[in-house]
Amino acid sequence: MRSLDFVEKESLRRDLPPFRVGDAVRVHVQVKEGDKERIQVFEGLVIRRRGAGAGETFTVRKVTSGVGVERVFPIQSPLVTKVDIKSRGYVRRARLYYLRDLSGKKARLQSKVRDLSDLVSPQEIDERDAVEEEAPVVEAESAVVEEEAATTEEQGGLKGKARKRAKAREKVERMKVEKVEAVKRATAKEAEEAKQAKKAAQEAAAAEAAEKAAAEEKTES
Repeated sequence: MRSLDFVEKESLRRDLPPFRVGDAVRVHVQVKEGDKERIQVFEGLVIRRRGAGAGETFTVRKVTSGVGVERVFPIQSPLVTKVDIKSRGYVRRARLYYLRDLSGKKARLQSKVRDLSDLVSPQEIDERDAVEEEAPVVEAESAVVEEEAATTEEQGGLKGKARKRAKAREKVERMKVEKVEAVKRATAKEAEEAKQAKKAAQEAAAAEAAEKAAAEEKTES
């Protein structure tokens, strides 16, 4: 390994997704025409990736009006502003030169489902990790905002989001109270039904005892 490889590795761009040979891509290239600049999109199939580091290149092939067109793009070039992956192709070769002799359906590659994380560039992964690290800070700030909203509510001056949060909390508290009251009503109803059943059983037992006593008196007489 060369001594300058470490320095070169730090300067490599990380904003491009890790596309592979066989992938259908859209390459956004900056084109200068006189005093004006515009972005030109070249869409095709990656048939080769060559080299490494600052000198790495990739070749994209497309067929226009029956004519095959190939362009070689340096990965580290600032003129290549963006690379979009349209679809993934399943191939077992590092060079797809055999596609030059094929056309139509024969030139189609087999697609294969891969991990969607391959579509994300390393730079986007770093930004996502940074956002996740900042998430606890945002939660802490939201807690502070809620406390301030509660203080404002006590003072009687709610506005905007604080008012909505206060209404939401009030609704939750009201639902809790209604649930407790519903449980109390159900318990009271069950107790009343049990009381009435017990009373009916006592009345039936008393009536049965009275009938039995009357029958015994009638028998003795």
